[in-house]
Amino acid sequence: MALHWLQAQERGGLRVAHHPARAERVVVLFQNGGPSQMDLFDPKPELTKRSGQPYPGGVKVETLSPAGSGNLLGSPFEFRQAGRSGMLLSELIPHIASIADDITLVRSMTTESVCHETALRIAHSGHPLATDKPSFGAWLTYGLGSLNQNLPAFVVLPDPGGLPINGTLNWSAGWLPAQHQGTAFNAGDLNTAPVLNLRTPDRVPAAARRRQLDFLQQLNAEQQRRFPENTDLEARLRDFETAARMQMAVPTAVDLSGETEATRQLYGMDQAATAQYGTRCLLARRLLEQGVRFVGVYLKGQPWDTHSDNANATKGVAAQLDQPSAALVKDLKQRGLLDSTLVVWMGEFGRTPVSQGANGRDHSRRGFSLWLAGGGVKGGYAHGATDEFGYESVEQVVSMHDLHATMLYCLGLDHRRLSFEHDGRNETLTDSDLTRASVVRELLA
Repeated sequence: MALHWLQAQERGGLRVAHHPARAERVVVLFQNGGPSQMDLFDPKPELTKRSGQPYPGGVKVETLSPAGSGNLLGSPFEFRQAGRSGMLLSELIPHIASIADDITLVRSMTTESVCHETALRIAHSGHPLATDKPSFGAWLTYGLGSLNQNLPAFVVLPDPGGLPINGTLNWSAGWLPAQHQGTAFNAGDLNTAPVLNLRTPDRVPAAARRRQLDFLQQLNAEQQRRFPENTDLEARLRDFETAARMQMAVPTAVDLSGETEATRQLYGMDQAATAQYGTRCLLARRLLEQGVRFVGVYLKGQPWDTHSDNANATKGVAAQLDQPSAALVKDLKQRGLLDSTLVVWMGEFGRTPVSQGANGRDHSRRGFSLWLAGGGVKGGYAHGATDEFGYESVEQVVSMHDLHATMLYCLGLDHRRLSFEHDGRNETLTDSDLTRASVVRELLA
């Protein structure tokens, strides 16, 4: 059974937050590969003006790939003011520009690695090296439990074409109880089972399945009487109980037949370029609406990894993802759900202002952009700045650990108090004793 989550009733119902929450749920639109900030969110006139000239500073080579020519590579794209706030955004993302007054744009992000695998571990679990750390979604469901007893608290919508780099590690429960792991839904062919192995095989009659489950329940109950200290068995018994509820609830949750044509068009489901990602963004909205606590939407591989032909590659990916991403925010807002939902659009790092080869961009950990919406963050606000070429964050710098602390704060959780004892140590998502993570209060509404 694909039941890797903990129900609220398993530990006495919905848990109590540390302080009043600004959001009840989270959706992360993860942009695998590292979007180019100076082509999307962070206009750099000086970079464009001096494109082709040697970079006057020092770009530290931190990847295994060659540094390229080292000449500045300006963006060919126009930046325009968007919304009442006048936020400058690229012509490549007109739909995201249309929600400028609903988003907080962070232009001063940093992380600790330019290796995809390591940076992804930092982005998801807060730790660069260990592969057994819990992901953000697992921490959240551990801390707050579920809003719907019939659906997983933590759902992942991977690309039907394949998994992202690091695969299922991105939504792992690590050493938290296994029930906190993300449950992957089939978001491709909606005519097949949305959760693998959830549906009873057609060859097994309903009466026979009922007898099997009744007999299994008797055996488990007897085992539990003999070994009452076995909490894993207790959790397993609850999983069997909820499996039946999921068999009814999940197909309904992913059934798009009742969605209007206007909604489908909003998400770009009527266009070949945006249909696939639009379908998953719409599914995310339906799951959030029905009480799923955390939804992660992932891309196959690392499409934003533009080591060559950066301009055309960035333009192509933006054309697929821009409209559905903005549609999710608009749809949540018109349904009255945006104020209670934290939307996060982020990658693991950014790109360099110098060329790799003739026209590519290499990885950059020192400065990049992401945006948030809803759930207690400001609208129409741009935070921080990189230097004049977009290489390094220099004002109001935000680390990935700070971002995690801020996200937890929006959900009513103190990143220093949300802990789990593991190997004799009280572990936290931010490992705040070492990282000095802090809530970025300037982002909060």
